Amino acid sequence: MTNNNDINNSSETSEVSENKIKNPPTKYDSPWKDILQIYFKEFMEFFFPVAHDQIDWTKEIEFLDKELEEVAKDAAIGRRFADKLVKVHLKNGREEWVLIHIEVQSQEEEDFAMRMYIYNYRIYDKYKKSVASLAILGDDKESWRPSSFGYSLFGCSLNFEFPIIKLVDYQQRLAELENDGNPFATVVMAHLAALNTKEDRSERKVQKLALVRRLYEKGLEEQEVINLLAFVDWMLTLPPDIEAEFKLEVKQLEAGRRMKYVTSFERSGIEIGRQEEALSLVTRLLNRRLGNIDEATLERVRSLSTEELERLAEKLLDFTSVTDLTNWLSGG
Repeated sequence: MTNNNDINNSSETSEVSENKIKNPPTKYDSPWKDILQIYFKEFMEFFFPVAHDQIDWTKEIEFLDKELEEVAKDAAIGRRFADKLVKVHLKNGREEWVLIHIEVQSQEEEDFAMRMYIYNYRIYDKYKKSVASLAILGDDKESWRPSSFGYSLFGCSLNFEFPIIKLVDYQQRLAELENDGNPFATVVMAHLAALNTKEDRSERKVQKLALVRRLYEKGLEEQEVINLLAFVDWMLTLPPDIEAEFKLEVKQLEAGRRMKYVTSFERSGIEIGRQEEALSLVTRLLNRRLGNIDEATLERVRSLSTEELERLAEKLLDFTSVTDLTNWLSGG
């Protein structure tokens, strides 16, 4: 006899899958990580101009992402990685080099300030170098602005403060962004468009097309256009039917132009490869950790996005039974 709960669960799973197709989740983290690495100098100039002017840009900068993962991997503070750790040299010559730790946070998190402090301290403890922790807050909650962590006990006190950039503050500066040649003007416009169109993918298509048109009309170098188009494409996800309309309108826009909008296809191939790799890793870990898993549960795992698979790969190390897995898949 078929269990009613099974029918309900199956129906709910089907509805969730259908909603993901109609409204594919916006992937805030991946595009930011990529664009930060490509345009780090421009990032500092746009958001932190005072700090930018103190950095010696004639000397090589170094991204220490793997080192950061090593520093933070055993920290029981939710996420197991920060976004970027960058080694730079200063103009004043007092220190040979310093570190900039950057977090891009796209959702409210209760312990975010504490996490910023823990990462900052762990980085300092490892390198014994000054560390500047900077936060970009990309959520849509106007009042959430964490910028400090501290406590006081028996005369001992701690006060850790860090600068933040709240992207929704740029909602009132769109005309200024429109005329700004810094790549991060486009980045902020795309991020705000993603926030503003979460519930209206038809409007998202309109705004995405406007950003593409703007890039074509700016007279930028071809590689810079491609870099920023990739960010726009990652950020402003569309359901298949509207994506098809978008691509057709872009082709019409490209008529008579030399550059082509190929980033959707390039990104799709990269994303498929990344998802297959994540699924293979999770499947191997599940088999070693939990043993045989029923086909229905495996099918639910296969339906996860790349980001969900990567989160599961971290979380399943704490699982002791298949029930832990099914609870996680159900959001429990």
